[in-house]
Amino acid sequence: MTETWYFIDTGKSLPAFNMAVDECLLNWHSKGEIPPIIRFYEWEPAGMSVGYFQKTKNKIDLDALKNQNIPLVRRLTGGRAVLHDQELTYSVIVSENHPDMPKSVKDAYRVISKGLLEGFKLLNIEASFSIPEGKLETTQSAVCFEEPSWYELVIEGKKAAGSAQTRQKGVILQHGSIPITIDNNKLYDLFLYPNERVKERAKNAFKDKAVSIQDVATEKVSVEKARTAFRQGFAKGLDIELTSYEFNEAQLREIEELMYSKYMNDSWNLSR
Repeated sequence: MTETWYFIDTGKSLPAFNMAVDECLLNWHSKGEIPPIIRFYEWEPAGMSVGYFQKTKNKIDLDALKNQNIPLVRRLTGGRAVLHDQELTYSVIVSENHPDMPKSVKDAYRVISKGLLEGFKLLNIEASFSIPEGKLETTQSAVCFEEPSWYELVIEGKKAAGSAQTRQKGVILQHGSIPITIDNNKLYDLFLYPNERVKERAKNAFKDKAVSIQDVATEKVSVEKARTAFRQGFAKGLDIELTSYEFNEAQLREIEELMYSKYMNDSWNLSR
């Protein structure tokens, strides 16, 4: 019998709200208040999320973010900075003890990312899993899409979806970015470099490292079309049924309290 998970699409929201929702979903699933859930969302205004361990000092241009009205928010998950703009973002919340979830982080990526792979297929885009040879040669870059990790989605060798994962309170939270388009100039204006030459070199190299849906699709793909494809993709890839869900008033209050107390607070967002 196919298992039923919740599905919620929270639409366009503030960066701080988006991160508060993911943390609340993790907490509620840990307490057994909701079943496993897949969530889609967007960012308005565009936002930058940084990984839990990532340093912002001397890496992120905070003045540029402020001038362009791009809020910065720190994720619960690891990884590097992502500019969330013109994309579909997803999150998956499921128990570590779920029978279909492997114990290792790497293998859990593989299982969850099957949903992304099937979504790309439904858009007639040939994607594949990134399987690095040995250990990736890691750079000092703060930019997420410059390197794929295990079982992230790549198209013609270029990263097409960036994901990050954490495990807390017995729950796996994996969320990630599926760019519809990428504005390289806007992205690289938000990071600090020793000089303009280094910045331009990094920006030019990025074209060979990352790709958006619109770069490879044979026709125009709207966020709505991507949303439909990836919802079906997750259902097929994880072999689940998805039933729509909406927050009640008490849940929305809890999300908003966490948003204001944590994710709109520099003591969290600039803690490193």
